[in-house]
Amino acid sequence: MLKNILVLANTASVARRYQQLLAADGYVVHTSELGAVAGPGPAGRAGLDAVVAVLADADGEAVQVLRRLLRPDRALPVIIISANDSLSGAVAAMREGAADYLREPCSADELRAALARLDTPLSPPPRPASTLERHAPRYQFEGMLGQCPTMRDMFALIQRIAPTDATVLVTGESGTGKEMVVRAIHRLSRRHDHPLLGCDCTALAPTLLESELFGHVKGSFSGAIATKQGMFEAAHHGTLLLDEVSNLSMDTQGKLLRVLETRRIRKVGDTVEREVDIRLVGTTNRDLGELVKVGAFRADLYYRLNVVPVILPPLRLRPGDIPLLAAAFLEHFSRQLELELIGFAPDALRQLEVYPWPGNVRELRNIVERLAVLYGGTRIEFEHLPVEIREARRAVSAAEVPQTWEDFKLLKRQIVDDLERRFLQAAMNRCGQNVTQAAESVGMQRPNFQALLRHHRKA
Repeated sequence: MLKNILVLANTASVARRYQQLLAADGYVVHTSELGAVAGPGPAGRAGLDAVVAVLADADGEAVQVLRRLLRPDRALPVIIISANDSLSGAVAAMREGAADYLREPCSADELRAALARLDTPLSPPPRPASTLERHAPRYQFEGMLGQCPTMRDMFALIQRIAPTDATVLVTGESGTGKEMVVRAIHRLSRRHDHPLLGCDCTALAPTLLESELFGHVKGSFSGAIATKQGMFEAAHHGTLLLDEVSNLSMDTQGKLLRVLETRRIRKVGDTVEREVDIRLVGTTNRDLGELVKVGAFRADLYYRLNVVPVILPPLRLRPGDIPLLAAAFLEHFSRQLELELIGFAPDALRQLEVYPWPGNVRELRNIVERLAVLYGGTRIEFEHLPVEIREARRAVSAAEVPQTWEDFKLLKRQIVDDLERRFLQAAMNRCGQNVTQAAESVGMQRPNFQALLRHHRKA
């Protein structure tokens, strides 16, 4: 809070007038004549919070006074009160570092407001909108990003099914975001105020998994030293996620089927059944229909689980979403690491779309985190990408075969650009980044080679 004020004026009477005005508001006021200000002068005194300089109407006087006052301490706020009411004089004073510029004679309210502005900390600049925020609600849904039609359809499906109690089976490769889908379903359901619990069906042996799901009574097996509540009971009125449900043993599948049919559970070693009210959501990275065909999964349970199927596409089938996701991840990690956000070079971004992403969105997120740690604060270039991504080749599937001449030319250009870039990169690497030697090694004129190199560096 401002307390100690220095008033500078050309005459003692003017200085006293402002001293009395400020003292009435509780400020500790020191006064001095302007002619006494030279170098550090009075403004250099320790403990001053602000200076009020009352000037005549001479052109340039405010600038001269500010330069003398602020030379020792640029952080000291100076309010100029001047009889010169020209706009140019005010602008010059503000440029020189004045905290405020008032017209002489100045009222008590005007000066009081100017000091209050100094005493009020500036609000922090608004946080730039994140990629998620900029694209909401167009491409963002419950923390998931997607602009391709498949993802948009999936978002719409989640909105339709979430308010119901229908059992849902979420199918997708590892890393596609199955758990995010489950969380979205729970958040949008009428059960959102109750627990969402998850059980990893791959983590436990069958007997332990049954105890985890249904609970057990004391003494029901070796090590059961107390009665335990199972996840079905713990999730009462909420949602229970069975993660990787394809790994359930046939025996556990039978018991799960009975629970889904009766909505009652029995603890391991118990004879009493208890009602449970849960919404069940299963996830799997395997095709349960195929497992049913080979006898590895019960058909009746499959039909019970697959009431509403939600299928997550792998990232390689939604390449148009890769730039959006990569930008969002880079922004997230740049903020986390307190680094300036620059972004990706165009050729680096195009190469991310070429790579098949076997680990899907999880792999993309991990790669972008690595890039942010290693190269954050600079533009992510093609050369920064991991070697397996740099060396990925674009494969044209039957679905991508162009249907028009314009589409054909566009695809051809993309393939040629990729081949040219690899050709240039290999030549430069062989010749230690020497352009002349690289041009000679491939049999090109140096100007032609350099022009091609420049073209791809700009792209």
